Amino acid sequence: MAELTHFNSAGDAHMVDVGEKAATHRVALASGLIQMQPATLELILSGGHKKGDVLGIARIAGIMAAKRTADLVPLCHPLALTRVDIEFKTDREATTVECLATVETRGQTGVEMEALTAVQIALLTIYDMCKAVDRGMMMQQIGLLKKSGGKSGEWVRPKK
Repeated sequence: MAELTHFNSAGDAHMVDVGEKAATHRVALASGLIQMQPATLELILSGGHKKGDVLGIARIAGIMAAKRTADLVPLCHPLALTRVDIEFKTDREATTVECLATVETRGQTGVEMEALTAVQIALLTIYDMCKAVDRGMMMQQIGLLKKSGGKSGEWVRPKK
């Protein structure tokens, strides 16, 4: 098993030194779901929410979150992102909205945290906008699906 990298030899938390690492094209894809009541999903899909375009606003929130990850997660490096794409898939039968976040950079460290942050904040924005009609919404199955670039190369979540 690999060692934790955010601790030095004395066991103190530190920011990993990436200064000697090669800059490579790095991509991460993360996803997550928010489950809700059928009427809540219909309100989102119909565009009838009085606060506006729920998924459009959640998309912008996810993009903004990816860009601000280093401000939220203490040991993350600030990164110059080259692309953030937020996609939503709705499922009326399961009454869910799935968020998929793809984040890219050309740099010395990966963008997994940025993709995961984008998903969580996009879903949290959906919750915030719809909580007046459905406080029981549940965010779930948030995780990294795949990443590429860097010394460790490609990683893909194993199929269940």
